[in-house]
Amino acid sequence: MKEIFIGIIASMFFAITFILNRSMELAGGSWIWSSSLRFLFMLPFLFLIVLLRSNLKQVITEIVKQPYHWLWWSFVGFVLFYAPLTYASAYGPGWLVAGTWQLTIVAGVLLGPLFFETIQSKNGLIKVRHRIPKKALIISLLILFGVMLIQWQQANDLTVQMIIIGVSPVVLAAFAYPLGNRKMMELCGGRLDTFQRVFGMTLASLPFWLIISAFGFIKVGAPSSDQLLQSFIVAICSGVIATTLFFIATERVREHQGKLAAVEATQSTQVLFVMIGEVLILSTPLPNGLALGGLFIIIFGMLIHSLYTKKIKITQKIELLPSKSQEQNL
Repeated sequence: MKEIFIGIIASMFFAITFILNRSMELAGGSWIWSSSLRFLFMLPFLFLIVLLRSNLKQVITEIVKQPYHWLWWSFVGFVLFYAPLTYASAYGPGWLVAGTWQLTIVAGVLLGPLFFETIQSKNGLIKVRHRIPKKALIISLLILFGVMLIQWQQANDLTVQMIIIGVSPVVLAAFAYPLGNRKMMELCGGRLDTFQRVFGMTLASLPFWLIISAFGFIKVGAPSSDQLLQSFIVAICSGVIATTLFFIATERVREHQGKLAAVEATQSTQVLFVMIGEVLILSTPLPNGLALGGLFIIIFGMLIHSLYTKKIKITQKIELLPSKSQEQNL
């Protein structure tokens, strides 16, 4: 499934966030600048992309139509996602933040009933709530179990403060990100492409990032040149490349909750990339046998998700084929 492959590539670029955010905190940088600078750097790049594609006017028109919805869901999808994530990096190692973040693969499945789909009934078109896809949920929980095995290796190093302050904000972010993403897909209704939607959400969340930046300047002063550079790298790799790829993948399967859950589950591979990055860059210890078992479960879970979504696609194609009675009528 192409969407799953795109999701895995996106998670590789997302992993840079956890590694560099932790690196900036260890170097004395503030989480306030780590969060706001990413989106401040993202905006001009996304603006140029949308402008060169002659799609700017359509984005502005959509925002003007429903400004409060754009402000709110951009705040949920970007601010409530990234600010808590960078805050947690100040109190916990990258592996802890990245591992806890994997709750998003289950959060995405559980959010299904908050959304509606239009179906044909005897009385015409009606809206019904999405159901929680049970098979997708079971597979996602299996992947989450693999993530927990990886975390177990370093669980003895955790303090109560790390668990409370380093985990709670990530749980909030894990629900906010898929909720904001899905609500914005619903709001746009396919009228905007991925670049337009990411740019629109970044633009709509700009007032919040400016407020956070002003607070950071008053509290900790201006960011260092090293933090500026690393935040710039995060903005390009994670903010522009990873976010765009992930939104492309979710946009392509937005009409099917099972497939959407599979794409969101690709974020579990971030743990693999974060562990590799921290070993190479921050000299963290290599995973032990239990953690390797967790890696195997994650890979196995992703394979099952891929087969499950492929089966769904085949079933849908069969349903679209005309029956014998229909062929005779033709």
